[in-house]
Amino acid sequence: MWHTLRRQGIDIGREQTARLMRLAGVAGKGKGKSPITTRKPKGPDNRPDLVNRDFTAHRPNQLWVADITYVRTRKGFVYTAFVMDVFSRRIVGWALSDSMRTEALPLQALNQAIVCAEETTGVIHHSDHGAQYVSLVYNERLAEHKIVASTGRVGDSYANALAENVNGSYKNELIHNRPWDDVVDVEIATFASVTWWNETRLHQGLGYRTPAEVESEFCKSNSGQEIIEIKANA
Repeated sequence: MWHTLRRQGIDIGREQTARLMRLAGVAGKGKGKSPITTRKPKGPDNRPDLVNRDFTAHRPNQLWVADITYVRTRKGFVYTAFVMDVFSRRIVGWALSDSMRTEALPLQALNQAIVCAEETTGVIHHSDHGAQYVSLVYNERLAEHKIVASTGRVGDSYANALAENVNGSYKNELIHNRPWDDVVDVEIATFASVTWWNETRLHQGLGYRTPAEVESEFCKSNSGQEIIEIKANA
């Protein structure tokens, strides 16, 4: 809240912000635990761990993390799959369905991420050991676009921590705020939430910037470097 006020040109201290929030009865929401939503695969998972808890990237489309979460509605559970670019924290792919089948949920999110990316060759795709991410159809799509599959070690609760953090923020900032009717109700709200996440939300891990700002700054810097290289080659 303090960072948001300062960005809006309001000259206010951190402690004053906290005091005014207490007086107004405003407080940040804590994140609770979520049940496991991915099914364990029947066969072995031979994907390596190419991340080893180091969720850092130096450019867009270098490392993606993916996971699935659930939403309780009046008509039953629906499920949301996200793919996030680690460099900018942008949600590059998402899908929502009342089924956890690979083709209906995570594959749709992956397809969206692939379409949004200019280049996917060498992108590391990191996920948990859920059956959806081990499935043949999912890994065929990764291989088709030269995306490298990765997964954390079994029993390591931090192996896919960044993707789980996205799920926690989604549940905490949107889903837990009101009851939901059905899959359509959640899908409409999720679309708006993803747009807000990418374009407006300040991320602590980005130095209280938005994903859009981080990508814009990278593009400007990268474009300048390309101009230098072109002149040098000329």
